[in-house]
Amino acid sequence: MIVGVHPLAGFDKLLHYRVPTALEASVAVGSLVRVPILRRHRLGIVGVIGPPADFPVDRLKLVAQVVHPFSALPADLLALAKWMSAYYAAGLDAVIEAMLPAAVRGGTAPREEKLLAAARALAPDEQAALARRAPAQARLYAVLRQQFRPQPRALLLSRLGLSAAVASALVKRGLAREETRRVAREGYADDWTHGEAVAALPHTLNEEQAAVVAAVRASLERGAFAAHLLHGVTGSGKTEVYLHAVASVLAAGGGVIYLVPEVALTPQTVARLHGRLQAVAPNHRVVVWHSHLSEGERFDGWRALATGEARVVVGARSAVFAPVHDLRLIVVDEEHEPAYKQDETPRYQGRDVAVYRARLCRAVCLLGSATPSLESIANVRAGKYRLARLTCRVDHRQLPSIDIVDMRVEAMRARGATPISRLLADKMHDRFERREQVILFINRRGYSSSMLCTACGHVETCAHCSIAMTYHRTDETLRCHLCGAQRPAPFACPQCRSPKIRWRGLGTQKVEEAVHRVLPRARVERMDSDTMAKKNRFRQVLTEFRVGRIDVLVGTQMIGKGLDFPNVTLVGLVDADLSMHVPDFRANERTFQLLVQVAGRSGRGERAGEVVVQTFTPQADAIQFARRADFDGFADAELAIRERYRYPPSRHLIHHLFRGPNPDKLRFVAEAWARQAGARLGAAVEVRGPAASPIEKIKDEYRYQVFYFTASVTRVVPVLAALRDAFAWPDGVTQVLDVDPMSLV
Repeated sequence: MIVGVHPLAGFDKLLHYRVPTALEASVAVGSLVRVPILRRHRLGIVGVIGPPADFPVDRLKLVAQVVHPFSALPADLLALAKWMSAYYAAGLDAVIEAMLPAAVRGGTAPREEKLLAAARALAPDEQAALARRAPAQARLYAVLRQQFRPQPRALLLSRLGLSAAVASALVKRGLAREETRRVAREGYADDWTHGEAVAALPHTLNEEQAAVVAAVRASLERGAFAAHLLHGVTGSGKTEVYLHAVASVLAAGGGVIYLVPEVALTPQTVARLHGRLQAVAPNHRVVVWHSHLSEGERFDGWRALATGEARVVVGARSAVFAPVHDLRLIVVDEEHEPAYKQDETPRYQGRDVAVYRARLCRAVCLLGSATPSLESIANVRAGKYRLARLTCRVDHRQLPSIDIVDMRVEAMRARGATPISRLLADKMHDRFERREQVILFINRRGYSSSMLCTACGHVETCAHCSIAMTYHRTDETLRCHLCGAQRPAPFACPQCRSPKIRWRGLGTQKVEEAVHRVLPRARVERMDSDTMAKKNRFRQVLTEFRVGRIDVLVGTQMIGKGLDFPNVTLVGLVDADLSMHVPDFRANERTFQLLVQVAGRSGRGERAGEVVVQTFTPQADAIQFARRADFDGFADAELAIRERYRYPPSRHLIHHLFRGPNPDKLRFVAEAWARQAGARLGAAVEVRGPAASPIEKIKDEYRYQVFYFTASVTRVVPVLAALRDAFAWPDGVTQVLDVDPMSLV
């Protein structure tokens, strides 16, 4: 038997090997094997079975090991890897490594435990003799005889205060038997009972939900690929639609992938899925999949899916690569979220990969959002996706009312900048007196965005990046949120020695301090990456907020979407302008999505909700459309602008970033590359640049960028990849191709 192997060794070439007779039965396409390359053994994936066309078979080396007795990369994932390699200009080995968790490639072994059970009964005289000669063994035997099932050996010996030698002696006498059992390490297992509560039995669907579920079930029954976009307002019961679709697939014997954009949202979703499945399909295990799990949890979850032991996986974007058997449904919740885009090689878009994998598997991909991406709306209008709508909240609850506060007027009233307007403060007082909860959102951690000397105008900037450092008042430090550098905050201006150095701008710390001034008796908690660094801290805070131990929650984007707290009746968006004034063509879209999603956290219970949006540009289209909850109006206006200037989704965009420590050399190389690329690509592709990136330096590396606008990625990427391989790259210059980028800064 001869196989072609894709080695995970830093190069993309199919290498052929002979399979020893003893291993032939366990080798198939997709098997993870260990093969010799030069003087080392490396991992690889079997890509084909058959001899090479131009190499003598007798000179082929032998496969050294088959790592798992089952396929590690099913046929659909192998095909997906090849497509991703071609589309995202990434090496096939890098794509395969992204698909296989490090625990699988690193040789993590299953956890096993030994069990003890009584082997046979003893006559009274035999028990008396055993008690005289070996009292410790007699104690252990007596306990085992009282148990109905085998007991964990280590736990039993620990409770009785006995050594392992006692158990071994009892087994040797034939009075006890020892068994080995594999122990599954499950992520977030505690959330199944202590997390989000969900009705065990399905809710009665309203008319709109029932229509969506019927359409999805019809697609599932046809057994052909279909992509459904579920556009439902916040609180309209999209999750209930997902759960009904999942239950339908499991009842038919299929597998499900359920994607959420943030790791933080996973426990809530797991609890909901587990609670429902325990009622309608109690034998199904829900596997959690994301990068914050331990190596053992990741390995056991992957193994359960690869062997067919589990058929449901929920997790962040990498869960799209889970080896689910008979995959029939992929749910992509909050499909608009930039978090689905991977910012390291391979730079894939999880939502688009989910759609393509569903196509390969002839499965259904169900995309859901209250604010769908304009790319998905364009696919609906082009006839590629089927659109379904949920236009009202469950039980006909009202959408929250939105008040816009012009902070220019507020600054004049207060004779200076203030984090919390008078209107927001009054409403917070009202909610606190009524024992209702408040969420305040600002997408910037720290106390202040910068430190400025009012005497000479000096701004404290990072020595390694071209941005101002953020002031953190809790420990009196300045920190760079790009490279992590930090230093003590100065008490006097380093430039002119004036004591008039002040912090400017807002951050979560400053908002938290302002809340304590407005509501001194309130219990306030801040949620950002600074306070949530400890493992499980996020879940602890959300649990405390859910049970009412926290009155006001101040946080960044991690609390802006997906979470459901019925007692929250007021949401304050402290600075709506942060996402609007950035050099990115998606700035208006993201601002609109942020406003709608944050507003959706309010009024999800029986009480009506309110939202206060603080902004210095109340006339902006994104804010006004969000105020009226007019998604169609916003989409029409924004798509018209995109079409006029030929930005995505009217064309694809490829972002090419050049990095290096020498700005002059970097600019010269970028210009030389742009000339060659423009000549090679021709008039069908618009090449813009090179130009300095909006953030010109990060981590001591300067940055230049080139943009390619094209109607077809698959025609452009091979040309760029070939030119990249042939280009004479000087030392100190690195480059990154990013297809369909989500960030341009």
